[in-house]
Amino acid sequence: MTDQAQIPFLDLSGVNGPLQDDLDLAWKTVFTHGQFVGGPEVGRFEDVFAVFCGTRYAVGVANGTDALEIILRALDIGSGDEVIVPANTFVATVEAVCAVGARPRFVDVMPDTLLVDPRCVAEAINIRTAAVIAVHMFGQMVDVTALLEVTGRHGLALIEDAAQAHGAEFAGRRAGSVGVAAAFSFYPGKNLGAFGDGGAIVSDDLGLIRRMRQLADHGRSTENRHIHLDSGRNSRLDTLQAAVLHAKLDGLVEANENRCAAMRLYRELLPPHCVPVAEHPAATSVTHLAVVQVPDRRSATALLDRHGVGWGIHYPVPCHHQPAFAKFSTGTLPVVEAAADQILSLPMFSTITADMVRDVCSVLNGGGREPG
Repeated sequence: MTDQAQIPFLDLSGVNGPLQDDLDLAWKTVFTHGQFVGGPEVGRFEDVFAVFCGTRYAVGVANGTDALEIILRALDIGSGDEVIVPANTFVATVEAVCAVGARPRFVDVMPDTLLVDPRCVAEAINIRTAAVIAVHMFGQMVDVTALLEVTGRHGLALIEDAAQAHGAEFAGRRAGSVGVAAAFSFYPGKNLGAFGDGGAIVSDDLGLIRRMRQLADHGRSTENRHIHLDSGRNSRLDTLQAAVLHAKLDGLVEANENRCAAMRLYRELLPPHCVPVAEHPAATSVTHLAVVQVPDRRSATALLDRHGVGWGIHYPVPCHHQPAFAKFSTGTLPVVEAAADQILSLPMFSTITADMVRDVCSVLNGGGREPG
């Protein structure tokens, strides 16, 4: 077995270490010109990230939560509106809905992928529904084909929360290119992570992009910076983070492939009682998280702890059970609620080795090292 305490849940030093020369150059370049906010690196990153996502435009913002809120505001969604969201998501998705004064409408997820169930979305639509947020969890896109049929039939906006899906695809379409707009987070632990907070919005709608860029920059007019056409906010991707992200973007496809190779090995070696979340046949995941369901999570995590293996839970309390949002609950969501007690996230990062994966699986199989 690998040395104790040497299999972290996430190894950012290992992920970023090989890029040190490129990252040093990015820092020196920004330091030299001194344009720490609104420098040329921001526009360059926006351009290449839009291309990466298969969209025409991108706007860098301060974080993924802001990205969602700005999209909602730009679509004039607010008081009196409902936005459908899966209960299995990070609370940021719901916070954004509440921040604009709208009401989150929680729905259940598919039992195999734990992604939003399009049938539940269809059943939740009512006269107040203004949008549906498709949350691409764990690195896998939702069934956007089915969701587009539902939202198209009802004339609703489909917004993508792609904070965990940089580079993921469904039926040949990349995350960010499906909805009216998509929100990304560049939190350090993401597949494409900054050296701090950061986010972006992508869209093909130029008018919407201009509106969102204005909102993110204090509602400032593009013609006269001293005129503020709206009450906006300060949500800008700073120059250094843009430079870092640009330096890391070139290697993202390979990094995602490494994650997927590790996940394939997990699927091969995990014991029968550790069931990985499924992948839809039309989906190409980027394995942001290696999520399994186990019947006794307490025993599993205790075993991992004894052997120095890191782990996480995404997420143990569904959003409709969170104290801040329980008032929006409209009843039980059986799949989300059952999964919350069983989900477990195993070590996953782009530089995880096959030996590390074998050792994790060996621990979960009972402690003996897997041969080979």
